[in-house]
Amino acid sequence: MADLYLTREGYEKLMHELEDLKTTRRRELSRAVAQARAHGDISENAEYDAAKDAQALNEKKIAELEGKLSQVRIIENENIPADQVLIGATVLLKDLASEEEFSYTFVSEEESDYAQGKISISSPIGSGLFGHKVGETVEIKVPAGILKYKIIKISR
Repeated sequence: MADLYLTREGYEKLMHELEDLKTTRRRELSRAVAQARAHGDISENAEYDAAKDAQALNEKKIAELEGKLSQVRIIENENIPADQVLIGATVLLKDLASEEEFSYTFVSEEESDYAQGKISISSPIGSGLFGHKVGETVEIKVPAGILKYKIIKISR
């Protein structure tokens, strides 16, 4: 299995989500199953079936998260070159069409959040910039056309 690179913040977010699913959510679903069971015959009890399905889905999410967390490598612990657009890098870009400057932090898919400026290294922009260095101009094909960016600065 491949390693899953996360920031410490992303790792802690997944750990918190897992803890919530294992404690709070499990208790809520267990109560819902018990309440539905109390309504009588479970063979024709849609409420009971729905509660059991939700419980099974929660257990599946727990297993998936545990699987992901078993593969995590924290980015800060890795010896990743600081002069290239790689996972964990914050990159200041200049859009050559609009002359606008903006920055993105490149993260794994699990951590991507466009509203926070965190984009997946496997997204079209992420993969288009991957491995490039300061001063380079990169053309990236996206569904809306071609973007031309100049890499101004890379930081970690």
